[in-house]
Amino acid sequence: MTNLLMENLFIPSDTDNISLHLRHKRRADIQRFGSQRTILLMHGATLPAESLFDVPVGEGAFMDLLAQEGFDVYALNVRGFGGSTRPDGMGGAPESALPQVRTEAAVRDLSTAVDYLLVTLAIPRLCLIGMSWGGTVTGAYTAAHNDKVEKLTLIAPQWINDGVSRLDPGGPVPAYRRFNVQAFLQRWLEGAPEQKREEILPAGWFEQWAAVILASDPAEQGGVIRAPAGVIQDVRDYWSAGKAFYSPEKITAPVLLLHAEWDLDVTTQQMGNLFPRFINAPYRRWTEIGEGTHMVVMERSRWQVLEEILLFLRTDPHSRG
Repeated sequence: MTNLLMENLFIPSDTDNISLHLRHKRRADIQRFGSQRTILLMHGATLPAESLFDVPVGEGAFMDLLAQEGFDVYALNVRGFGGSTRPDGMGGAPESALPQVRTEAAVRDLSTAVDYLLVTLAIPRLCLIGMSWGGTVTGAYTAAHNDKVEKLTLIAPQWINDGVSRLDPGGPVPAYRRFNVQAFLQRWLEGAPEQKREEILPAGWFEQWAAVILASDPAEQGGVIRAPAGVIQDVRDYWSAGKAFYSPEKITAPVLLLHAEWDLDVTTQQMGNLFPRFINAPYRRWTEIGEGTHMVVMERSRWQVLEEILLFLRTDPHSRG
């Protein structure tokens, strides 16, 4: 294994007193990467970036494995998540403010991070990888800024549902949610056959994940973290109302769509409805992964996710006849 360098960056957002956390990993023996080998990862609606992409299980953390393969890897926490600043509305009781961190704010934060990296690294474009809600954020950003995106990977991205979203608990939408980390295990594995659950989530992996996610919000106690609830309002206004937050037809970068068969949060049918809409991508690919859930990036089958991403990012269409 080649030595990896890791740093935590904190950059200003477009809002006073709000800073954004970027985790960065790369090989020490590579100094210049370029657009095709620079990756920015975007998390989902509840879990901060480090709990999806930087948990050291199995062969290593997701970010580490990408970095070992020669990529310059960054993971963004938008405001309200992880090491990024939490808006004032997350400081009081959940019912004391409007839903915090709507998707539009997350797209702005992603835009800030992309521009920072393009300027700092002196590259014209980079590769985006978004998971779940992060697929909405990266998809919406790419649709508006195709010139800054080399390639787009979407892992179990949000899409129009049948009017019932597992993310939406019903009732008034608070400023933020209190997410019980231990209680999430049952929900995580709910779609998998019982006899397969220990196989897809090996012993000790959940505990490693729980430790990372709990460390992301040290202000909370009792095995709970805070998650902004703005996304729930957006689910009601868009995805559960039959409206798309962005137009896939406007994306002109290559697209890779990844999904696992036991995902209850984003169904295979939803992916089947989304995939044909990338009609202006120069090429597009959809891979369905067996024996995985919505959290496939943290499961044994994540090697398939990584292999598909590496194949996609290394593909040069100009070398083909």
